[in-house]
Amino acid sequence: MMPVARRRPGRHSPFALWALVPILIAGCQAWGQTTELQPGRMVTGALDQGETARYTIDADANEFILGEVDQVSLDVDIRILDPDGEQIGRFGGLGQGMERFAGRTSSAGTHTVELSVAGDDASASGSYEITLLRHEPVATDPEQLTDQLMARFDGDHTPGAAVQVWRDGSTLYSKAYGMADLTHGVPFTPETSTNIGSTSKQFTAFAVMLQQERGLLSLDDDIRSHIPELPAFAETIQVRHLLTHTSGLREFLNLMRMTGRLLNQGDWIDRSEIIDIVQRQPALQNDPGAEYNYNNTAFGLAAAIVERTSGQDFHVFMEENVFGPLGMTASMVRPSPRAIVPNRSEGYTPSPGGYRQIGDFGAAVGAGAVYASVADLQTWVENYASPQVGTRASIDEMMTSFVLNNGDETGYGYGLSVGEQGGLKRVNHGGSDVAHRSMLAYYPEINAGITVQSNHAQFNSSVAFELAAAFFGDAMEEEEEEGDAAGGGDPADEEAATEPWQPTEDDLAAFAGRFFSEEIETFYTFTVEGGDLVRYQRRLGNAALTPGDDADTFSGGGTAFAFERDRNGEVIGFYLSSGRTRDVRFGRVR
Repeated sequence: MMPVARRRPGRHSPFALWALVPILIAGCQAWGQTTELQPGRMVTGALDQGETARYTIDADANEFILGEVDQVSLDVDIRILDPDGEQIGRFGGLGQGMERFAGRTSSAGTHTVELSVAGDDASASGSYEITLLRHEPVATDPEQLTDQLMARFDGDHTPGAAVQVWRDGSTLYSKAYGMADLTHGVPFTPETSTNIGSTSKQFTAFAVMLQQERGLLSLDDDIRSHIPELPAFAETIQVRHLLTHTSGLREFLNLMRMTGRLLNQGDWIDRSEIIDIVQRQPALQNDPGAEYNYNNTAFGLAAAIVERTSGQDFHVFMEENVFGPLGMTASMVRPSPRAIVPNRSEGYTPSPGGYRQIGDFGAAVGAGAVYASVADLQTWVENYASPQVGTRASIDEMMTSFVLNNGDETGYGYGLSVGEQGGLKRVNHGGSDVAHRSMLAYYPEINAGITVQSNHAQFNSSVAFELAAAFFGDAMEEEEEEGDAAGGGDPADEEAATEPWQPTEDDLAAFAGRFFSEEIETFYTFTVEGGDLVRYQRRLGNAALTPGDDADTFSGGGTAFAFERDRNGEVIGFYLSSGRTRDVRFGRVR
């Protein structure tokens, strides 16, 4: 899920390509004669560290291109510049083999593709081959547009993707791209079972609703009535708070990262740890129902409640009560990252050594851990439209935005985001495990849906919404481009901006020392080095911290630090926050 430390992750970017004219810049020396690159024609080149190969591109607006760089003996970064010289795309992360770049132009003019040596090794040098694979107008036909948007993930050398689109019970489009398993050369297909990450949350919510229909629980229940070993916080957490991300519990993945668990490198988390994590939480982060804060801990507990009210392991319950009755033969809950999943895709992330096979999160059951094919997900959503399992009332409640204690809507129901697109109600959920990506979107007013999934860590699953607009455009209103109506912002916001706190080296010395958190049983050490406050943790290593806007605050290493002083002004501890987990206290031990 996280980019390799020395590389920037690639991403989809708006640019286009017609003729590539390579010019190697090394000091003031240009590289030979210009060469116009035609689709399918390969051009070779070589680079040393500090050099940049530039390919100029004359292109009209709204054109699609696809190219690839074969990194023969050199790890390269790819930058795309628009006619004004602004960066509009960057691709990289894969240190050897074929690196693809693709996108569309937003304006006509001369664009530039820049290739440079990745990393900071002064002796790095080598050769590459660049090929323009496709250059064509952006497709107006939905199926051809899908092929363009998936092209970067197609071929026998790359992790792949799959797309399924349906409406009124008929499949409009079903196609897969690239490879499900690079080791064994297994292609992706619409029947490939793939980790859908947090898209799984709707299945957990559905299981809870089934148990409520059977009278085995109520959404109003105190969660401690089902899991009595949980602590009695000042406020009662109801089952519905788990399903709406409003419980106030710590988010366990962010919390475990604070302890030095490197989840993107295969560190293990057992399901049993979730209850232990909650038992150690001294207080809720917010009153239940008062704040939306996306929370994997809550859905792990929801799955445990299904288990305790049914007497079955969650994966068995789902097979017997959901997947089996609906005929979802390529779907299952993976009870652990070691369990066998037939016909599954492996997850891959780019690395300097090529694609790296990377496992699933541990302890994901309830919050994730569902494997499903795109074909099965169509079957699943068709049960929303015409329930064969579960009731209409339960499904409608899942698709209704939760209302906070103050009366505000969250835009999230039970395991589902609730919003609109093009004037239509849209119910959706995306997901990502370590390397897998997915999105499932349903448009109930036209009984239509789309799902996309991939085993490539750089895949952007929100492409599903663009494809939905193409396939269902007849029923959608045209939406404004981002920024068209918003203007340039309020100048008062700029006036209100404050200068960051600028501590002296003597100021920083007050924070040096060793600190310990009882809650997560973890030490952090702070030193002053070269005018910076540096945090050290045994697994996380060193991170130089940046002073915050307020005194005694810092950020770095993906976390925020708010130091605490006693009445004499001595630093005695700090509160650590990271995304969805806030205010974990560390006390000074020396």
